[in-house]
Amino acid sequence: MERHVRRLLTVITEASLERSLVSDLKEFGARGYTITDARGQGHRGKRALEWEHSGNIRLEVICDAALADRLAAHLRERYYDHYAMILFVQDVEVLRPEKF
Repeated sequence: MERHVRRLLTVITEASLERSLVSDLKEFGARGYTITDARGQGHRGKRALEWEHSGNIRLEVICDAALADRLAAHLRERYYDHYAMILFVQDVEVLRPEKF
């Protein structure tokens, strides 16, 4: 079974940004994404999910390295100063590279 390396860009941020982030992903040409609710605690305190707009989401995009880098740079520039946001990137192996 042949495996192909792609990048997984993970964004953990405020749920209120979901529509803007989805718009950004489409604008940059991402083929797909996954969004899940997220809870936890970090340097900005505990984030709960009791109220939809005060919770966090975890957005994941699998794409090529160039797109992951462009997206990460854009998100840092546009959102880091004003929103709670964490970005991380890791290499992943996919079996159907045409999907990404």
